[in-house]
Amino acid sequence: MNRRAPWENGRLAVSGNGRYLRNGSVPFFWLGDTAWLLFHQLTTEETRNYFQNRLEKGYTIILADFAHGAGQKNAAGDRAFLDEDFARPDLAGHYWDHIDEVIAMAERMGLYMGILPAWGSATVQAGTLNAGNVDAYVEFVTKRYGSYNNLVWIVGGDVRGDAAEAVFNRMGERLKEQNPDKLIGYHPFGRTSSTQWFCGKDWLDFHMFQSGHRRYDQVSLNAWDDNVPKEDWFGEDNWKYVFRDLKLEPFKPTIDGEPSYEQVLQGLHDETQPYWQARDVRRYAYWAVFAGAFGHTYGDNSIMQFYQDKSKKGAFGVKDTWKEALHHPGSGQMKHMKDLMESVDYQSGKARDSLVIGGQGERYERKAVFAGKDYLFCYDYAGTPFTLDLSPYRDLTMKAYWFDPESGIYSFIEELSGPDEYTAKPVQKADTDWVLVLKKS
Repeated sequence: MNRRAPWENGRLAVSGNGRYLRNGSVPFFWLGDTAWLLFHQLTTEETRNYFQNRLEKGYTIILADFAHGAGQKNAAGDRAFLDEDFARPDLAGHYWDHIDEVIAMAERMGLYMGILPAWGSATVQAGTLNAGNVDAYVEFVTKRYGSYNNLVWIVGGDVRGDAAEAVFNRMGERLKEQNPDKLIGYHPFGRTSSTQWFCGKDWLDFHMFQSGHRRYDQVSLNAWDDNVPKEDWFGEDNWKYVFRDLKLEPFKPTIDGEPSYEQVLQGLHDETQPYWQARDVRRYAYWAVFAGAFGHTYGDNSIMQFYQDKSKKGAFGVKDTWKEALHHPGSGQMKHMKDLMESVDYQSGKARDSLVIGGQGERYERKAVFAGKDYLFCYDYAGTPFTLDLSPYRDLTMKAYWFDPESGIYSFIEELSGPDEYTAKPVQKADTDWVLVLKKS
């Protein structure tokens, strides 16, 4: 597959309107996959196959961490650090050589990598990466990898910022000082956002929230990942994080860095609960992106942990090996959403839910609208009728289509010229979600 690397168009940076990312003048749509244990679990050849699968499905960035703990080893048994000290990377073995190969491979294939230098909940929160060794570790990783074109740095790692705010701030500051040309984000704890701790920090280029893996009714499970009671609870409404983040000053782009994974237990902990399916992960993607997120991050239970031995129990009710999970349907359906957005000037569009003047509802009944000067998209998860105010498009002739998020197929409905309102009645199908697409003829 011949593909121009995005950084050939220019360095990745926040767009002029502060809401999206661009390579030079070319929009960059973040379509990410959470591959947290990539460097630890896979061989080089396995990594190549994984990258090729994701590349051909339209993914633009792969998220992984260098070390999930101070005692980290890779699939070959190489260790990351001497004496489990982040200030002493083990350079006699091949742990870091393997990471070199993987990042270089991704660069050759035109893929960005969103790199967490360490998984914060297992390192910073545990105290093994701390104020005494964070500078030395950041200097090591930035000098070794700062020259690559395809890196985005991500601080945190499924952890609240206030678990060790000074250390996370120091890591972000040093990453920006050492690699000022790289974008930096923060991956937070479930159902929180980087806006809660680092909103005004100069080192943070974009916000990231983790909408997480719980249903509307799973507010408190008496589990390790319960939230602080006083904090906002949005349940499955991940679009509410986008709306909230984009109202804050200083203004920065935002993205869902971890919505519910495909084929993970709803709520994570109870194996009697159902699993999130492809239709669910589609909903999170369209809701977030149509609310104004600068892209979306997909995840799969098997892929994020690279589960490969069914004789051993994995985490969160995992059933399929990672090689089987490569073909889960939701992972391929993300490309349809990305292609839809890239078919228009999406970076000049915005959320326009106010255009729904009939049939709007809450939770699963919500209609999500994203619109620009010559197009309008409306995502309807429940497949129920709705009415739109089209007065902003009164002077245009628009073609109307049903767009199927499962298949990516457009089905032409009719041509519209000058109506003030339009009522849409989705055709019923097994998975009822549709996108109504209106585009200037």
